[in-house]
Amino acid sequence: MTISKHIGQTFDQFLQENGIYEEVQLMALKKTISHQIKMLMHKENIKKSELAHRMGTSRASLDRLLSDEHSNVTLNTINKAALVLGKRVDISLVDLRSQEQRP
Repeated sequence: MTISKHIGQTFDQFLQENGIYEEVQLMALKKTISHQIKMLMHKENIKKSELAHRMGTSRASLDRLLSDEHSNVTLNTINKAALVLGKRVDISLVDLRSQEQRP
C-alpha cells in the first residue's frame, strides 16, 4: 500500500504545490460572481438583452461576464451589472498569512 504525499495538507497547499492556486482562485471568484448575477436576473425576470441594454454594454460583453469559462472581465462591467440589479460590488484584500494559521 502506498501512502499519498498529499495526506495531511490543505487543499490550498495542494493547489500551490501544483502551481494552479491563483488560477483556481480566480475561476472560483468569476463563477461565484456570474452565478450571483444569473440568480438575480432570474429573480427579477430580466433577460440578457435587457440587462445589457440597461448596462450600456454589448450582449457579447455580458455573455463574457455570465460565462462559466475563464474570461477576463473588468471591474467596470461587474459594477455596472451590480448597479442595474440593485447591488454594489464589495472587494477586499485578505491577508494570506492569517489564512495560513487556520486549521
